[in-house]
Amino acid sequence: MTEVKKKKSATREWADALVFAVIAASLIRWLLLEPFTIPTASMEKSLLVGDFLFVSKMHYGTRIPRTPLQVPLTHQKIWGTEAKSYVDWIKLPYYRLPGFSDVKRNDVVVFNYPSEFEYPVDLKTNYIKRAVAVPGDILEIRKTQIYVNGEPSSNPEKMQFSYDVMSDRNLTPEFFDEYGINQDSYMPFSNGSGYMVMATAESIERLKSSPAVGSITMRQDREEYGDPRIFPDGVYFGWNKDNWGPLEIPGEGWTIEMTKENIAKYSYTIEKFEGHGDVKIQDNELYIDGQKVTSYTFKQNYYFMMGDNRHDSLDSRYWGFVPEDHIVGKAWFLWLSLDKHKSMFNKIRWSRFLNGID
Repeated sequence: MTEVKKKKSATREWADALVFAVIAASLIRWLLLEPFTIPTASMEKSLLVGDFLFVSKMHYGTRIPRTPLQVPLTHQKIWGTEAKSYVDWIKLPYYRLPGFSDVKRNDVVVFNYPSEFEYPVDLKTNYIKRAVAVPGDILEIRKTQIYVNGEPSSNPEKMQFSYDVMSDRNLTPEFFDEYGINQDSYMPFSNGSGYMVMATAESIERLKSSPAVGSITMRQDREEYGDPRIFPDGVYFGWNKDNWGPLEIPGEGWTIEMTKENIAKYSYTIEKFEGHGDVKIQDNELYIDGQKVTSYTFKQNYYFMMGDNRHDSLDSRYWGFVPEDHIVGKAWFLWLSLDKHKSMFNKIRWSRFLNGID
C-alpha cells in the first residue's frame, strides 16, 4: 500500500520559504556581498551621504566569523532594540579565505572601526575610507599633499578641503547648489562676513568667478603645530592633519628596535591589536607579559585610511592604523543614491545608478 504524502499547510510553506531566504541571504552577505550605506560626509564628493553600495567580500577574501553565535542579518543589535544581537561564548581565531587580491593603495575599503573596543572585532562599527598607504609604505603629509615613499601620491578626483569663502551677501542654498555644494557642506560665519565651505578644487575655481564672492582661502594647519588629537602623539612629533609623518606602516614580519621614538610611534598598535595579554610602557620601555622587549616583530599587516573629504574626516590621522583582521571588504559599486535635500523622484540621483567605485 502506497503511503500518501501529507501536503504542507500554507503556513508551513511560508515558514520554509522564509527560513530558506534568511539562510541564503546570510550566506551571500557573509561570503560574497554586503550592502552598506554612506552615513557621513567623510568621503564626499567621491561617495555621497545617501549612497547605497555593495561591499565585495571576495576581493580580499571572506573572513570566517569570529563571533559565530549571532542573530542572522544583524550586526551589533537586534533590529529596533538595544538588545545585543550576539553572545560571545565562542570566539574563533582570525582566518580569511583566499581572495582575488590584497588591499591596494588607493582602494576604497570598508573596515571595522579599530578604536571601538566594546565589541568583538567583526562586530565593530563599519567605516569606509581610502587606503592611502599599505604595509611597508613610508607615509608623509606636507601641506595637505600625501607623499608615499617620498613621491607625491595621486589625489582622488573629487577630493575636498575646507575653505573660507568671504562674501557680504546672504548666499542661498540654491546658489551653492549651482556649484555642487549641498546644504551640509557650508556654514555661515557668525559675523556675517562669509562662509566655511567644504568643496572640491573644481567647485572652488568656479566660485572664484562669481561676483557674489570676494576672496577664497583654503584652511590649513601650520607646519610644526602639534595637534593633541593626532595619532600617535601630535604634540610630541609636531604633527597635525595637514602636516603628518613621515612614518612607516607596519607589516607582518617587520622587526623594529624598541627605541624611545618607536615606542611613541608603535606601542599603541602593539598593545591593542597584536593579541598580547599584558602590554605595559614603563620609563619609555616596552614590557610584554612582564618581560622587557628590546625589539618587536609585527604579527599582521596594517593600513592607513583617510577620507577624501580631507578636512571633515576622522580617520587614521586621528585613531591610527587599521589592522588586517579588521578589513571587511572592497567598496565595489553603487546600486542606489538618495539626496535627503530633495523631494519625491528628485531624491534619486539617477546619474550614480550602478556606478563603480574607484
